[in-house]
Amino acid sequence: MSRPIQAHIDLSALNNNLHVARRATAARVMAVIKANAYGHGLLRAADALRDADGFALLDVRDAVQLREAGFRQPILLLEGFFSRDELPLLAEYELTSVIHSQHQLDWLDAYPRRHGLSVWLKLNSGMNRLGFGPAEFSAVLEKLKSHRAVCDTTLMTHFAQADEAVGIDAQHEVFKQLAGTQRLPCSLANSAALLRHPQTHGDWVRPGIMLYGSSPFADVSAQQLGLQPVMTLSSEIISIQHLQAGDAVGYGATFRAERAMRIGTVACGYADGYPRHAPSGTPILVDGQRTRTLGRVSMDMLAVDLTGLPDAKVGSRVVLWGEGMPVDEVARAAGTISYELLCALALRVPVSS
Repeated sequence: MSRPIQAHIDLSALNNNLHVARRATAARVMAVIKANAYGHGLLRAADALRDADGFALLDVRDAVQLREAGFRQPILLLEGFFSRDELPLLAEYELTSVIHSQHQLDWLDAYPRRHGLSVWLKLNSGMNRLGFGPAEFSAVLEKLKSHRAVCDTTLMTHFAQADEAVGIDAQHEVFKQLAGTQRLPCSLANSAALLRHPQTHGDWVRPGIMLYGSSPFADVSAQQLGLQPVMTLSSEIISIQHLQAGDAVGYGATFRAERAMRIGTVACGYADGYPRHAPSGTPILVDGQRTRTLGRVSMDMLAVDLTGLPDAKVGSRVVLWGEGMPVDEVARAAGTISYELLCALALRVPVSS
């Protein structure tokens, strides 16, 4: 038999979460499937999200793969093209590129083709990561409007704190001042802004994490938002140990029993994508019942507390995150975010759908 760990991708949940996004907005939905669809599988996720109005990702090779698989929607490259050599591919496969820097403009100027490219011009409205600042944005826009290689332009920005109490007002105001008078399509809203700030929806919204069943907010659960978990990472108990008071568990002896305990060893570790820094007490399910991890996560195994679960045994099913165990809750306990857990799923973990 093979090692019992596996990840199951619930395609109906992906479709449900897309419809949650659709119900929240009248804008067109650009489904973000970068990073191998947040660890869920590029083509698998795209097929389940086939009703999306468009797709957004990073790598031109992934975009070409989607086109060759028959997807005809707009496909947006969120970081644009990384060399002038990619421009012919963009034209051939009708890909849309973000323009966020002067070197991309220089490459565009040197491209001989006429009126073939759709572009999204990115305004740096305050996140200070990618995009043209307010002082240069208008001039770049005027250049793109008349550029021989460009057939149409959409305006975009990205919010840094849409999921926090600070919100989007300051960045939104910068965008409105520079783009509000333009009769061009706009895209501002990520998952958090889509759900909480309808004034930012514009013509295109760009949901990402919400599609995969995770809440973009610390104070609102995915279940409260009507989102369903898409990835369930599960394994089994492969060994049971009995501890006495004072016995330690795992590398570094970071957990010591204060009383007699029964613990299980789970076939899952950081080489599978489970966070090594998850502390004792991180929630986990065994046979559908909540318990906690104990000690330090190792490469291939971790320990769970079975003291209050007398029926748990070797072969008992363990859910690390997903169905019945929200990935957001696991991420919070581990001091990280759900994005990292989902994207970190290791290649050695079998995936089914």
